[in-house]
Amino acid sequence: MRNSIILIVAIIFLSCDKKLPPVDPDIVSEKVQYDTDDPAIWVHPTDASKSIVFGTDKDTNGAIYAFDLKGKVIAGKTIRNIKYPNNIDVEYGFRINDSITVDVIVFTERERNRIRLFSVPDMKPLDNGGFQVFEEETDFELRRPMGISLYKDPVSKNIYAIVSRKSGPAHDYLHQYQFISDSTGIRTKLARKFGKFSEEKEIEAIAVDDELGFVYYSDEGVGIRKYYADPAKGNEELAVFGGEYFKDDIEGIAIAAKPNGEGVLIVSDQQKGQFNLFSRKENSFIRAVNLGTIATDGCDVVTIPLNTMFTEGLFVAMNEQRDFYFYNLEKLGL
Repeated sequence: MRNSIILIVAIIFLSCDKKLPPVDPDIVSEKVQYDTDDPAIWVHPTDASKSIVFGTDKDTNGAIYAFDLKGKVIAGKTIRNIKYPNNIDVEYGFRINDSITVDVIVFTERERNRIRLFSVPDMKPLDNGGFQVFEEETDFELRRPMGISLYKDPVSKNIYAIVSRKSGPAHDYLHQYQFISDSTGIRTKLARKFGKFSEEKEIEAIAVDDELGFVYYSDEGVGIRKYYADPAKGNEELAVFGGEYFKDDIEGIAIAAKPNGEGVLIVSDQQKGQFNLFSRKENSFIRAVNLGTIATDGCDVVTIPLNTMFTEGLFVAMNEQRDFYFYNLEKLGL
């Protein structure tokens, strides 16, 4: 009975192609040079008003832009001359040695088949030029990285990058790499290969729930797939959900975490120009919201106050007009 009700709701939802009234952003960022794709929000440890929004500018001569909370480009923290940066994520407390930890951003550099690692906020490269991914593939097209999300193990404090690619096989589409720092420097180690793929479109958007220990990714033509983020817990697929609520491509995923496991997954319904919200606990559909963006690929969210404008947190979404939209989280009804 429950599945029948869900199906009926989905049919009604999809049959009404009329968009919801748009919610205006609080800030529209300055424009990048080529093509915005994916944002990541870094929260300053002592003064949240100095937090930074990073965003990829996707082109063969692209960049990682840094924006302040007014949407203005921070030129001194923008990384240029990146060969097609695609997706980006941020993590806190990467241990360099016994006495030093740093916050980091990691992003994919598609045309060089590698991922890059920089410390934040000093923007120092930590990767000696980058770490190769999908190295065992003999077909060059299967080596091009696209999506990325970071996972920090709550016990070991190890940090991993989960990476997708522009095209790949029906199984083991994603690879997970551990960042290792020792006396020889910083390197990556392949921790596992996992993840089913429908072979219908592609896999780009990935998001990790560090607290609950799950990784979600968008199999664009089918649904949102869910796995354990910890490689030690195995590669069994835990769920596939949500596909019936999207017009076409399922894209960017952001996890708005609240205490006691509450919160939502915010997922871009790209062609409809809306976002679908799913329960963080049950992964059930809650509702949709129109934030006025066009063809959103990537998004990110934090759920703590940052300044007098972003009093409940910040949601950032890519917009097709070469910019990013910033919203106080209360505008999403969260």
